[in-house]
Order: sequence, then C-alpha cells, then structure tokens
Amino acid sequence: MDRADTSNIIAAGEIAQRLAAIVESSDDAILAKDLNGIIVSWNAGAERLFGYTAGEAIGNPVTMLIPPDRANEESTILARIRAGERIDHYETIRQRKDGSLIEISLSVSPIRSPDGEVIGASKIARDITARRRAEEQQLLLIREMDHRVKNLFTLASSVVLLSARSALTVADLVTSVSSRLHALAQAHALTIPLSTGVSGNRKTTTLHALIRTILAPYDDCSDDQSRAVVTGPDIAIGGEALTSFALLLHEFATNAAKYGALSTAEGRIDISCSQEGDRFVLTWIESGGPPIYSHTEIEGFGSVLAKGAVEGQLGGKIVRDWMPKGLSIRLVVDKKRLA
Repeated sequence: MDRADTSNIIAAGEIAQRLAAIVESSDDAILAKDLNGIIVSWNAGAERLFGYTAGEAIGNPVTMLIPPDRANEESTILARIRAGERIDHYETIRQRKDGSLIEISLSVSPIRSPDGEVIGASKIARDITARRRAEEQQLLLIREMDHRVKNLFTLASSVVLLSARSALTVADLVTSVSSRLHALAQAHALTIPLSTGVSGNRKTTTLHALIRTILAPYDDCSDDQSRAVVTGPDIAIGGEALTSFALLLHEFATNAAKYGALSTAEGRIDISCSQEGDRFVLTWIESGGPPIYSHTEIEGFGSVLAKGAVEGQLGGKIVRDWMPKGLSIRLVVDKKRLA
C-alpha cells in the first residue's frame, strides 16, 4: 500500500469520525434499521426523545416506537425503502418508553452497500409538539379575531341605528356615534396586556377602572378634588358585560355633561358599589347641577340600551329617579354575568 492510499484511508477515517460525532451530538433522534425493521444504531437524541437507551433499543424492532393504531405504517415505509425511495418530513405520532405519545416529523433514507444495494434505512425524527401547539394557538386566535371582528361590526351597526333614533341632524348623529365608539375603544383598551411578556390572554378589567376611564374626559380636576368619586367593592368585568357597561356609563356621563351635574362647575357624581347576595349594585347620584322640576323620559339610545343590555345580557334592572337636587340611578346586575 503506497503513501497515497494510506492518506486516503486516514482521511476517510477522519470523515467518518466527524460524521459520527455530528450524528451523536444532534438534537434530532437519528437511528438506523435493517430491512427487517431491527434497530442497529441509536444516537443520544433518540434516547432523549424516546426514553430508551442505546442498549435497550439496538437489536429490537423499530415497531416498539409505533402506537398500535399505526402499526401498518412501518410495512409501508419499509416497502418504499426497499424500492430505493426517500421519505421526507412525514408527520406522524410515535410512542415513548413511558407510553406517552409524541408528534414527530420523520425523514427516512435508504442505506446502500458499496455496490448500491439497499441494506437498511436511516431515520431522523424531530419533535414537532411545540410547533403543533403554536399552530393550534394561532388557529384559535384567528378564529377568536374573526368572531370579535364580526361582533364589532354588529355592535357598530347597532350603535348607528339606535343613535339615529334620537339624532335631529346629521351632525348630531356623527357626534353621538363617534363618542360612543370612542368610549367602547377606551373600554376595550383596558383588556389589552401591557406587553407581550404578560402571561395568559387577559380579557377582563375591573368595574372601577372602567368607570374612571369613561369619566376621565369629563373630570378636569385634580385627584383629591375629583368631581366623580367611586366607592365600595370592585369586581372583575369582561366580555359582553364590558361592552354593555361601557355604553351605559358613557350614556350616564354624556347626559350628566349635557343636562346634569357635569354641566355646571359645582356639580359632582357619587358612584357607590355594593353586593347584595348574587347581585352587584351600582348607584349613581348626581348633585350640584341644574335643579330638576320635571322629566319625561324619551325612548332614546339609553332607554333602548337599558332594556336590551341590562335586562337581557346582564340579567338585572335599572331604576332612575329624577329628584330636584339631581338624577339618581340604581343599576342591579347578576354578578355571574359580569366576567
């Protein structure tokens, strides 16, 4: 054997060692089997993925990794390998040593002898569990977004139609619709996580936070002299209840700014919250506004909303009392429907 042949043998040995090191250090499960489906090699990635050591796996049929309901897959794979075919990114389910199932992407290639005869197969298995979960979560988010967008269109249509009942001019209609949609946008902004690092998908806020957000444009005083004071226990609120409450509070505040306590510099609103068994009670009391001598309730947006939202969605009732010193509103809802 001359020097060139010796060098070639050494180089081939080094290449084989490098390839073996790559296979052994791979995060993917890499194994080889003969044409009878018997495992002949097993890397550390396979041990991590399937739970079997090399000593436990080598010499055993690869079917030990296949769930009973997928037993026919191996015969199909072997038939294609014998025909010299390669199988790329075949997504399937395999079974670990502890009996748990795992979703994998499988690539299978024929192993050939020096003369080109197929003598076995190499398999590379990659865990795709995390990817599948991400895909499922993405699908859920898309469905939820579709549902929310449809609901928003329906809600916007209702706001326009109901606002038109009490609008005297186009300008009135534009102003009322814009302000109501803005109030909804403010309310729903309370349910958005502050950053992507916030765990979970938070869809609720609290009633006190919602009240402060809706009334903020009408309260131009410092915190210690606020014209709108909220007292009593707080409660979580979300979903359709959030929309209903946002619209109701917006109507209360708008009417107070036009005709009630917020239409004068001295006016104020006291909002108290309380719980009565399985009912949550909000009491809105205005004072310091123009005196009330008489009132005839008009079937406007607020009245329609009260009947539909309070009685229908929230399972409660609303009572208004126009006293000489100011309007009093008592809103009673079912606590279970708020969240």
